[in-house]
Amino acid sequence: MRLGIDNIEKYLHLFNGKRVGLITNPTGINSEFRSTIEVLHEKVNLVALFSPEHGVRGNVQAGEKLDTYVDEETGVIVYSLYGDTRRPTKEMLDNVDILCIDIQDAGSRFYTYIYTMAYAMAACKEYNKKFVVFDRPNPVNGVDLDGNILDLEFRSFIGYYPIIQRHGMTIAELALLFNKEYSIDCDLQIIPMEGWDRNKYYDELGLLWVAPSPNFPTVETGVLYNATCIFEGTNVSEGRGTTQPFELVGAPFINPTDLANKLNSLGLKGVYFRPLYFTPTFSKHAGVLCGGVQVHVLSRKDFQPVHTGWAMLDVIRTYEGFEVNKPYREGGKRMLEYNTGCDYITNKKYSLDKQFEILEKDTKEFARIREKYLIY
Repeated sequence: MRLGIDNIEKYLHLFNGKRVGLITNPTGINSEFRSTIEVLHEKVNLVALFSPEHGVRGNVQAGEKLDTYVDEETGVIVYSLYGDTRRPTKEMLDNVDILCIDIQDAGSRFYTYIYTMAYAMAACKEYNKKFVVFDRPNPVNGVDLDGNILDLEFRSFIGYYPIIQRHGMTIAELALLFNKEYSIDCDLQIIPMEGWDRNKYYDELGLLWVAPSPNFPTVETGVLYNATCIFEGTNVSEGRGTTQPFELVGAPFINPTDLANKLNSLGLKGVYFRPLYFTPTFSKHAGVLCGGVQVHVLSRKDFQPVHTGWAMLDVIRTYEGFEVNKPYREGGKRMLEYNTGCDYITNKKYSLDKQFEILEKDTKEFARIREKYLIY
């Protein structure tokens, strides 16, 4: 198969005589392992780089803000889209004719890169610039879907449009969806892949895996990310600060064997919960022994990540000591509400069976919406 950036030669006419900006990070490489920065610096007039969360060279931890700087390897200016502004300003785009993106998405509503893209598309519409997407695979396949549709009352940078958590789309397909369905209406050009099989996970494609962010080391992380990321909004560790982020879930107040037994008794599809202890080196409960489970996916085909995560939360919240984190600022929403895109989980409004009904209904509804924007 060929990635979008592998097809640059077929689309060089788009860039003739144009000043080019690029949103990217270390995942932006072609099939020969050359960075997209290097490829575009060689083939077009690359005048600016734009950094999402974690930086264009991947040297920044989650949540850390960046300032404007100069890329040492190319001498090209780098503007931060994860600092005081998350949307390219007029000044940033004044010397750019075309803004491109080449970045590996995680296949999740939570992942900030897709909203960096959406904000950039909106800025290109406002300032009359062309926007180009070099497409890449959805790492957890482009077929399986799971999740609830985001309620816009809980819109944030980890969920900006009414999509589901596991959306089954590539970053270019999402660009088409955002542009038309949610009325960004920018001058959008897709540079597609060739030969991608929607049914395959990234580790079945014969491509080099590059971690899209510091706490996303493997494809298996992505398999579980849509399940366990919701624990970010609680006082339960989602495994940050361990070698297996999002695979381990626990807290000092949890008995591992008791939790594993309760979760395994639910009969969830394609998953096994193994009791264990772990001690995070940073993030929540740093240096403190936690009891919890490792989430083992036995069958990717059967595994339903959002169903699994909501079931885990439903059980774990019964432990004395569990808390939903308070809002970051007075009058704001809670992180768990941003993660789940609703408040009925935070407020324990529905039984687990009713939650599953909502997931099934919303997944079917989103499947209908997304169908017209699929490229492959």
